[in-house]
Amino acid sequence: MTKKYDEKEIRADYRRLTKLLIEKKLTITTMESATSGQIASLITDTEGSSAVLKGAFVTYCNEAKIMQGVPAEVIDKYTVYSTQTAEAMAKACTKAYRADIGIGVTGTMGNVDPANPEASIPGQVYFAVEMDGKVRSYYVELKPQPTRRAYKLAVAKEIYDAVMEQMEESQHETAGE
Repeated sequence: MTKKYDEKEIRADYRRLTKLLIEKKLTITTMESATSGQIASLITDTEGSSAVLKGAFVTYCNEAKIMQGVPAEVIDKYTVYSTQTAEAMAKACTKAYRADIGIGVTGTMGNVDPANPEASIPGQVYFAVEMDGKVRSYYVELKPQPTRRAYKLAVAKEIYDAVMEQMEESQHETAGE
């Protein structure tokens, strides 16, 4: 069964996330490649988001990732499309903005990347979330989507689910201390 991604639901999810971040006084940042700023845009669609989004990077090419703190060696060794690169992206943006939560996302949407053809497989997306000093990485394979925007929203939903899961776990760990 193909997973369905509903834009209205995804936008409502991000409103909930942004309001939760505001309530908990947590800050967030992103370094986005495949989603090219979609995650930051969804966060800022909610009033008051300036209290939580410290800034974001859209690093669409390898050079931009390196300029913002991703080690070139990571990209050279594992390719730009890897959990290691997503983790390095999450760490770099968290550090740059001194945020509580950092998200790094890289992958291939609907077509092969001409700059990285051997590592580029459409629908394969890697992302990582840094929270409480821990980085957790994820890999998803998306079924073909009708548009690039649909791919971005699908990735946004996967990231939302991961962030909420980690926030819940973090809250339980804090409560258990």
